[in-house]
Amino acid sequence: MSNTTDYMLKVTDVCKKYGKTEVLKQMSFEVPKGSIYGLVGRNGAGKTTIMRIISGLQKPTSGKVEYGFDHKGYGKIGALVELPSIYSSKSARENLIFQYMNLGLKIDDSIDEILKLISLDKTGKKKAGRFSLGMRQRLGIGMAMAGNPDMLILDEPINGLDPQGIIEIRDLLQRLNREKGITIIISSHILSELSKLATNFAFVEDGTVVKEVTTEEVENAGGVQSDFFSADPQGLLRVLKEKGLEAKMEEGTGIIKVKGVFNLTDVVMEASKQGVNIARVNTRDTDLETYFINLVGGHGHV
Repeated sequence: MSNTTDYMLKVTDVCKKYGKTEVLKQMSFEVPKGSIYGLVGRNGAGKTTIMRIISGLQKPTSGKVEYGFDHKGYGKIGALVELPSIYSSKSARENLIFQYMNLGLKIDDSIDEILKLISLDKTGKKKAGRFSLGMRQRLGIGMAMAGNPDMLILDEPINGLDPQGIIEIRDLLQRLNREKGITIIISSHILSELSKLATNFAFVEDGTVVKEVTTEEVENAGGVQSDFFSADPQGLLRVLKEKGLEAKMEEGTGIIKVKGVFNLTDVVMEASKQGVNIARVNTRDTDLETYFINLVGGHGHV
């Protein structure tokens, strides 16, 4: 059982109904402190609903949400759920001032610090309505930063951005996490992009979490994977490692899993020379989207 020193957020069996429609179905996951936690799922899977609940914008029908920090003070949770509420006729600085006023915060130098952090300190009096989509998203994140939050909740912040905009948002969030120690919960339906940013993942489908994994597990899911079968798995594991391959034995099955491209003939000859028989090798090339589809089932767009 985790305690408040282990997690930033703990969601247990959360359900949400709108009339007879059940949007969330006993959703459970746990966000470690200091992590960048990715909620991955197709559009309509329930990501936005759970984000509205954990940010305090909605209440669950049943279930429990626990916080591992004092979340009740102004600005302790920063949220950008759906579209950012930006005054298009005002500058970036004016938008931040309005956000501070809405939260009852003192107008001070921290506004200029946020503007610099989100790289909008040079925009002057330029109206937000003339900003690019990436600039508007950065401004939305900046507004969520008002009050120096311990946790940021960001719903699809890279959706619709061009490659440069995605890189800018990714760099910003990594800096916030690394330099300010902010725990970030971020949703996306693009696993390949989220895999470059998040440290932990929850795969969401049909209103529930089907699996929680770490970034290492996601990284190992993509690329060329080979399964080696042998009557002498320990001997084969030794041969493969001697050949410089990234090999691990699967507990309970004796299957040797190898990641990456290699010369199979060379491996077979070396194993034979050392008296190790290779019965069978299964090789497959798996991309991250296929990994997601295999987890949640179906063939929808990810």
